[in-house]
Amino acid sequence: MTEILDFLNENAGALTVLFTGVVTIATAVYAGLTWVLVAETRKMRKVQTEPKLEITLRSVDEAIHIQRLHVRNIGLGPALQLKFKPKVIAGGDQAQALVDEFTETNFFHTGVSYLGPGEERYSHYTDMSEDHDRKVASILAFDLSYKGAAGDTYNETLAIDMSEHKGTYKLGKPHLYSIALSLERLQKDLHHVVTGFKRIRTDTYTSEDRQAEREAIRERIERERTGRGT
Repeated sequence: MTEILDFLNENAGALTVLFTGVVTIATAVYAGLTWVLVAETRKMRKVQTEPKLEITLRSVDEAIHIQRLHVRNIGLGPALQLKFKPKVIAGGDQAQALVDEFTETNFFHTGVSYLGPGEERYSHYTDMSEDHDRKVASILAFDLSYKGAAGDTYNETLAIDMSEHKGTYKLGKPHLYSIALSLERLQKDLHHVVTGFKRIRTDTYTSEDRQAEREAIRERIERERTGRGT
């Protein structure tokens, strides 16, 4: 024990320097981790306020061959002053005709002043059963320019490869569409009944009918009793 104390007394200065160095390193590491945490927090806050757009090709529920473009803000912040610049990557004149068909909707030309989180816009439709082979060989793109709520400007290019949808199909009818058709038929049937256009086929059962039925049962019982007596 004495030897340990003598060692500490003799090397007190060196041990102090060593301990100070360890504390300094630990403080620097802690400061670095704090800076990283602050940077990540800033990124998370920015992500929570910045917009993010997607353009997808989808068919309508009623008919798979009728397709249109869906422009949707999948970010958590609004997209402001959204502008579109369509272009053709592959497909030539037919692809350009397809672009012209999709962009008949006016917002592709005027832009969108405000597209909130989760908000969606639809383009004009195209009938894929017409000139199908040329349409599926087209690759379209849109140069997008828009601003976020913080004033940051975003520029990106989104491509739509029509060939990715070649060979897709659907079985049956969508549930909501089937329900809508059933309600429409039910409404039509009720309208016919209320207006007298069609009459309900019914069989009436009056008190006289019940009395006649009781008499018939009584007579049958009397006959059976008479038959057993003989």
